[in-house]
Amino acid sequence: MNLQPLLQPKTMAIVGVSINNDRHPANVIYTKNNLRLPVTVYPVNPRGGSLHGQRLFQKIADIPDKVDLAVIAVRADYCPDVLLDCIRSGVSGGAVISGGFAESGRKDLQERLVAIAREASFPFIGPNCLGIYTPGLMDTFFIPSERMVHPSSGGVAIVSQSGGVLVDQMVKFANEGVGLSLALSIGNKAVINEMEILQYLIHDPDTKVIAFYIEGFGKNEGRDFVIAAHKSPKPVIVLKSGKSDSGRRAVSSHTASLGGDYKVFSEVLRQYGIIEAKNELELLSFSESLCCYSQSIGKNIGIITGSGGHGALAVDICSMQGLATPRFSSRLQEEIRKNLSPSIQGIASVANPIDLTGSVIDDDFMNSAEILSRSTEIDCIVVLLLPYSPGITLDLSARLSQIRQNEGKPMIAYIPHIEKYRMLIEGFELNRIPAAPSIEGAILMAEALRRYQP
Repeated sequence: MNLQPLLQPKTMAIVGVSINNDRHPANVIYTKNNLRLPVTVYPVNPRGGSLHGQRLFQKIADIPDKVDLAVIAVRADYCPDVLLDCIRSGVSGGAVISGGFAESGRKDLQERLVAIAREASFPFIGPNCLGIYTPGLMDTFFIPSERMVHPSSGGVAIVSQSGGVLVDQMVKFANEGVGLSLALSIGNKAVINEMEILQYLIHDPDTKVIAFYIEGFGKNEGRDFVIAAHKSPKPVIVLKSGKSDSGRRAVSSHTASLGGDYKVFSEVLRQYGIIEAKNELELLSFSESLCCYSQSIGKNIGIITGSGGHGALAVDICSMQGLATPRFSSRLQEEIRKNLSPSIQGIASVANPIDLTGSVIDDDFMNSAEILSRSTEIDCIVVLLLPYSPGITLDLSARLSQIRQNEGKPMIAYIPHIEKYRMLIEGFELNRIPAAPSIEGAILMAEALRRYQP
């Protein structure tokens, strides 16, 4: 199936637009695409008429343009007829937003939809989903614009069975400045599932990292997905729900998926080198890190900090993740110390973590990072940058980024994410160094690189 017109449409029909209810899901979708986004959009209502001066088409066949995507937001019982109209009218694909199918016991109705689509080779997302968000192009989510948080364009594609989880992740990604190439809610995934989307995203030039929230698989779907993800030239991250018996029951009632044995699935992911995120924080941290560095590293981490307490916390988190913070050799310690400013040479700790104390200045961070970048004793540098230290400037992050570019060793930063420190944050992010708002997030970014096996 060709998913290009479906996920990158030039024209879109919204089926189910109401004449008198502007809060109807179809109306919300139509209004925000019509007024704010470049896709050409046509409203459809079987009674015709007009909406705010715009013609309502009675059926898709009346639209004078070739339609790439039909967004279907009508009662479940009407969906098969709408799908047939789409096929007869030459529509390229659909997103069935409507619920009321297998997830609510109407397996027969969902099977009817699938039979119609399969016979005509008609691809559709859903049913029971939010659909598709392509930054800067189109948005089929029935969430009013004033309530949506839109991440910027970027290199991460998120595919989720749950619309709610997807929207929540989009908020977190926007908060941390991680951009998206695509956000896709697939719901019951009756026709298009993770496998087809993975194959599309592997060849999508805008996508660098592919992240999935998965509730369950149909028969044999899991095996095929794992094999395809293993062969992917791009990092694939999986967050799986249904870890407990109660969770599996919740999954079944939500999207009619088979939860399966989580422990077996998790072990298979590990064996095939596919990165599993255990929670939402890991999904975010892994995505940001792998979008900057598509490379694997060893387990040895070098930490540079202006606070001994932060360094100690980072070491503990490394240990819990299976990462190592080896004590530096005497030769390396001596080299680091002799390059520190005189005021801290006698008080700094340089064994790992390198604790530069609250009296640190920019050059102390710079010299320490440059020495570690050339050392074979560590595989990745984690900089814990505390902007409270009076001796550091707002240029430090950009200067540290230059070392990363010159030397090539991965560098990851922790810095509090508030507006006051925006210049420091952007100094890292604009130079493709991942910057986490928490120490744990920064260590998870390093762990992502260790788990990734290209």
